[in-house]
Parts: sequence; C-alpha cells; structure tokens
Amino acid sequence: MQNRTQNQKQIRLLIDNDTGIDDALALAYLCACDHVDIIAVTSTPGNVNAEQVASNNRALLTLCGKPEVPVLIGARKPLEIPLVTTEETHGLQGVGYATLPDAGVGEGEDREDAVDFWIDAARANPGELTVLLCAPLTNFALALRREPRLPWFLRKVVIMGGAFYYQGNTTPTAEWNTHVDPHAAKEVFVAYTAAAEAGLPEGQLPIVCALETTERFEMRPGFVNDLAMSAELDEEHVRETDPEGTRSKAENPLLRYVSDALRFYFEFHRNYDQGYIAHVHDYFAAGVAAGTLEYQTKLATVDVETESTLLFGTTVADFRGLWGKPANAKVVTENNPVRGFDELREKLADLARRM
Repeated sequence: MQNRTQNQKQIRLLIDNDTGIDDALALAYLCACDHVDIIAVTSTPGNVNAEQVASNNRALLTLCGKPEVPVLIGARKPLEIPLVTTEETHGLQGVGYATLPDAGVGEGEDREDAVDFWIDAARANPGELTVLLCAPLTNFALALRREPRLPWFLRKVVIMGGAFYYQGNTTPTAEWNTHVDPHAAKEVFVAYTAAAEAGLPEGQLPIVCALETTERFEMRPGFVNDLAMSAELDEEHVRETDPEGTRSKAENPLLRYVSDALRFYFEFHRNYDQGYIAHVHDYFAAGVAAGTLEYQTKLATVDVETESTLLFGTTVADFRGLWGKPANAKVVTENNPVRGFDELREKLADLARRM
C-alpha cells in the first residue's frame, strides 16, 4: 500500500457533500482529525435536497465543535435532468433515525454562492486546498465552467463516485452520485482531459474512489459498540434482532447520533438483501483526502455515458489508452478496510470523549 500519511501535514479542505448517512460519518471523522482544517462545507442536492443537506451539515458541525465552518449552497438541481433523491436509503432528513436541531444560517451564508466561494478560495490559495467531493458533481462542474484553470489551483481532488467494471448500486452499471447528475460528472472528466492535454501534473489529477473499493468498507453493527467501548462509554448495541426503528438511549450525543444514523443504514441494506451491513463509501474518500488511509491508484481516462437509456450514468475507465487520450484520473484499485475501520473508531472515540 502507498499514500498513507505517516507524519500528517496540515490539510486545508473544501468539502462538497449531500449528507447522507455516510457523508455524515465522513464529516464527523474529518472534524475529529486535528490536522484537517475545514475551510467550508458546500451542499449539493442528492440524497436529499440542498436545503436539507445544508441543515444536516450545520447541525453536525455544531455537534462536532466546529460551528464556525461556513455551510454554503450552490446548485439546487442537476445540470440537465430532474433531481431524484433517495429518502428510502438515508431517511426523510437524510441521516436515518438521527435527529439534531438546525444550528441556523451563519452570517452571510444565505447570500454567498458555494461555487463562487470555491473559485475565490482556490484563486486566493493556489496549490494549498484539497477538495473532497462526496456528492453528485454538479457544483464542481459549475465551478469548472466559471474557472477553467481550477485544476491548476487545487492541490488535490478526491471524488467518491462511479463504478468501473463493477456492479452499480443504482442501476446495474451506474453508481448513485454519478447517476444523479451524469452530465456534471462528464463535464468534470472532460475538463480534466483538457487540463491533462495542457500539461496538468499527474499529481493534480482527481483521485476517484469508486464502488469497487468503497464497498470494501462494509461496516458491521458491532462497530457501534466497539466505538462506545473505545470512548469509555456504556455499551451501545445495534442488533439485527432489534425491532426496526429502535432508537439509541446513549447519553453521549455523538454516539447517539452515529448509532441512530447507522441503524437506519443497516436496515436499508438488509431490506435490499445485502445483509445487516452498511457501505460507508464517503468515509473512505474522506480518509484519502485527509491522507490517513492506505490506498493504491492506477491512471485511467474516465468518461460518463449520458445518451444511452440502458447505460445512463455509467462510468467507463480506459486503463490501456485505447481511446488515445491522456489519463484524466487516478482510480483507486486497492485499500485497507481493516485499518480504515480502526482509524475511524479511534478518531470518533476521541471526539466523543471530548464531549
């Protein structure tokens, strides 16, 4: 394995998400990383609408001790197709059975556009910002339209999305984030093809965490009690035999939030014959962005199907250069879920103890 930061350097991070249970887990984890400085969280419609995403982000940042982080909204819908949300997967509010009061809109947040914020931040901090994209790529595509030089300004870009020669989780071939706005995803990869042709360094190509590696982060319900024990809290069991919709009684607010969110996610996966498990896709991408998780990548030229009814939203990776185009992405091919879950438990336990 490679790319795991041993002596962690400070990471200045822009996050774009559609919170979302696994988005929430990823955001809580990043709040627990002392070396990560979250510049802003921008909210893209996907799992729920953009306003609900922003509300979830504000509430969770406040719970995790970072109420000062701006939460902004850009696009309210995909570029060319109607928005489809997924409350059956993430709950009516997007975070399963978890509930938190909306922390309220910060000064200026309701007036500032997320896309403009990204561009201004990138221009003001060239080569310094890491971008984590855990949602449909709508906002990022709009940013690239307004500022085509954006790939050169950003230090690192991590995308959770796509499925390459692997079963999709929305259609037989398409992954959720890409399927919600395939036109945006296509624009992003086309923009990086153009950037590669113009000499963008390989290190600044986006790192793509697709389903074949994110689904290896298959969480079991025992993780919740392991977290409680690591945080020196009372036992907190989420059992498959519990009545559906059981709520946590944990006194610690972070443990209660995580338990209630994940229980819904476990139940969803069981209802779709995947077992009482949860694929925590966005946590893996967050660890890649933070430099804390192990992974390997392979260069590829990525494109997205937007015309075919049968394959709409499907991502295709050319690893052999058959298209005759330069590589526009680094696709993750290997990771280490065992160490990754240890890292997640340790960081969340530390954050819970601080509460």
